[in-house]
Amino acid sequence: MNMTGTPQLKRSLSLKYVVFFGLAFMAPTTMFSTYGVAVHSTNGMIPTAYIVALIVMLFTAYSYAQMVKALPNAGAAYTFTQKSLSPHIGFLVGWTILLDYVLSPMISALLLGISMGAYFPSIPMYIWIIGFIVTVTTVNILGISVAAKFNTGLLFFQFGTLALFVAFSVQGLLNGKGAGTLFSSLPFVDSHVNMSDFMTVIPILCFSFLGFDAVTTLSEETKNPQKALPRAIYLITIIGGVYYVIGSYFLQLVWPDYQSFQDPEAAYMEIAFHIGGNFLTSYVLAEGLMSSFSSAVASGTSASRILYAMGRERVLPSKVFGYLSPAYRTPVFNLLLIGCIALCALFLDLTMAVSLISFGAFFAFTFVNLSVISHYFIREKQRSWVGTIRYLLIPFIGACLTGLFWLKLDIHSLILGSVWLALGFIYLLNLTKMFRQPPPELAIEEA
Repeated sequence: MNMTGTPQLKRSLSLKYVVFFGLAFMAPTTMFSTYGVAVHSTNGMIPTAYIVALIVMLFTAYSYAQMVKALPNAGAAYTFTQKSLSPHIGFLVGWTILLDYVLSPMISALLLGISMGAYFPSIPMYIWIIGFIVTVTTVNILGISVAAKFNTGLLFFQFGTLALFVAFSVQGLLNGKGAGTLFSSLPFVDSHVNMSDFMTVIPILCFSFLGFDAVTTLSEETKNPQKALPRAIYLITIIGGVYYVIGSYFLQLVWPDYQSFQDPEAAYMEIAFHIGGNFLTSYVLAEGLMSSFSSAVASGTSASRILYAMGRERVLPSKVFGYLSPAYRTPVFNLLLIGCIALCALFLDLTMAVSLISFGAFFAFTFVNLSVISHYFIREKQRSWVGTIRYLLIPFIGACLTGLFWLKLDIHSLILGSVWLALGFIYLLNLTKMFRQPPPELAIEEA
């Protein structure tokens, strides 16, 4: 607590747990479940597509790392743009990025409910969904340390899945299955690839890297955030990229004929059975369920911190969104609200939720890149040749890349995202009395 007795976020996370948290948010094993659909668009060059996505995300990760050094507060992209560009733009960025975090637990709940309902048809799907949401919400309310340790255990399970899959793949390849060799350029280069189709899958794969941005919402709960968070951002992005490239490389080698999948959405199950039989298939399925828990805990934590930052400065009603539990030092009301929204998994269409998340992510990424230019190059006048490269050229490239992929989203993403953005704009008009007064600003101070 501070001198007034008001509960505040507690600095309890080391670099290790911040990295684990970000990787857990990414749920890297989702690479397996999306492989069958993505590999068709890339004509088999899925590892190359992941490399391109990694390069794109590294530019934005760089911008996040620079901004968290200057503004180590819990609001992440919201705070960065609010303080560097304008309070109005900051509000709209915070409004759109909420789509990513608030809806992510709902998507995890829906996917888990579908999977468990299929394997246990006698048990209604809503039982699995409600039980999942209650568990995730309870873990997050108990505190960030509990959530971090919970996610760490599940994260090691995900990396164990990759190790086990690679081991079975190597054994199968040496026994003549698939390509019959451990080394091949086929997954990386194909002269018959359609570059237009190839580029359309990049935005989808970029979402696999969401996690480096999520940890910036933990600025006020991280020890020495100006030093730890930039390191964490780079580590999360690079480790995730290596995971995806290795996994997709062996997926391609052990089943080169990607057009022969009976069900592209379940292609990874066919591949697992092909090289590891029932054992590997069951293990991959169980791990997929665990990664749903891991991702939901991480995304719920991040969403609650953004709501807390907006509530603390009275952009949203402070008595609800700016409240911290004295016992657990967690934004309990925010977490309960996110849990209630996750219950929409009982009836909401998955496509609609995913479309909204796509829009919010690239919108926020673009403005965070622009925030670096505004804060360092324009306001602080760091315009030496080194400063020009670091604070103008690199973030400008990042903004162009993310802006381009934002505009290349499908029409459903653009329409639904624009409707949500318009609602935020209307709320902003009301909040600022038709722009006659600025929205409340966050005081930059240590928690």
